[in-house]
Amino acid sequence: MTIPASTPHGDLHSEDGARPGDPDDRAAAPVVKVVDIAWLEFEKPNIAQAERFAHDFGFSTVSRTVDQLSLRGTWAGAPCILIRRSHRSRFIGPAFRAAGKDDLLRLSRETGRRVYPLGDLGGWAIDLTDPSGMAIRVVAGMTDLPSLPDQDPLTFNFSGKVERLNAVQRPPREPARVQRLGHVVIETPRFRENLAWYQEMLGLIVSDFLFFPGQRDRGPTMAFMRCDRGSEPADHHTLAMTLGPMSRYIHSAYQVADLDAVAAGSAYLADRGYHHAWGIGRHIQGSQLFDYWRDLDKFMVEHFADGDMFDSSIEAGWAPMTASGLSQWGPPVTRDFLGANPDPDLVKGMLAGLRDDNEFDIHRLLGLLKVARS
Repeated sequence: MTIPASTPHGDLHSEDGARPGDPDDRAAAPVVKVVDIAWLEFEKPNIAQAERFAHDFGFSTVSRTVDQLSLRGTWAGAPCILIRRSHRSRFIGPAFRAAGKDDLLRLSRETGRRVYPLGDLGGWAIDLTDPSGMAIRVVAGMTDLPSLPDQDPLTFNFSGKVERLNAVQRPPREPARVQRLGHVVIETPRFRENLAWYQEMLGLIVSDFLFFPGQRDRGPTMAFMRCDRGSEPADHHTLAMTLGPMSRYIHSAYQVADLDAVAAGSAYLADRGYHHAWGIGRHIQGSQLFDYWRDLDKFMVEHFADGDMFDSSIEAGWAPMTASGLSQWGPPVTRDFLGANPDPDLVKGMLAGLRDDNEFDIHRLLGLLKVARS
């Protein structure tokens, strides 16, 4: 299939579409269609340290005890992040929002898992496990938090149009105010099995497939997946999934008002000595303005603005996965962002991932190494 130039995939994406034997971009009859990502759950040993970084990054605290921390953005809705105190740092998994309790009951009939009340958050939940062993929670009917004061986008004098008269532009050097959780990126050694599970169980649809250079015939190794809301626009990706040797968290992304919020927030974090992973730039898949940081537990987090929004009519694009193809403009991608810094745990994980029951084999390893050099 050739993608016409008039579609969103006709310019920056590969013109070659799906081939016979490729996975579909969506399931014909999913059990449910989740409507958004709700929150992410982590374990961390130091709640006070986690809260300090969170405030500098732009979150507000919903609640904090000795053992738990709940963080939010400015938009009305659920908390963005739930953190429990533990002896080690660990990503537990994402929670997705369903349209209603009936969807949770359908998932319960399909999986045999029970639906239970969420307690202080209101509503109900069901706990699932994807084929890679990651904990997935689906929730519905929560009591939404009210909105907080937002960081208004700036008014610009662009292209000869005077929109700002007798006024100066002085964005403060302060934390970017996170508006909402946008997406999470995970790695899996069972890419095709995981892809089918998220399509069939949660109704996610693929916006873009990527494949390792020289391995197009073996099919995709990354999928940017969005919620299927029919004619209502959804983020280009709510979940992005990439093939690798382990089941693990890669990064999560949080929307802010505009480029100035991204840049001023970046300067604020730099002033406080946090670790900058990559940015500022603009992505290709999703088109977001981006800036990546490491929190004090080394989890990578992203500020983004101006992301693509697709309805369900858009089919998946196809493109090779390359380091140079990660951005339209910006600084060269870093080894830190690519996960290519020397790390004994990473090497150990790669070797452990080369098992017969995983899709990640020696040829896929060579393809992944080629991506880092491209």
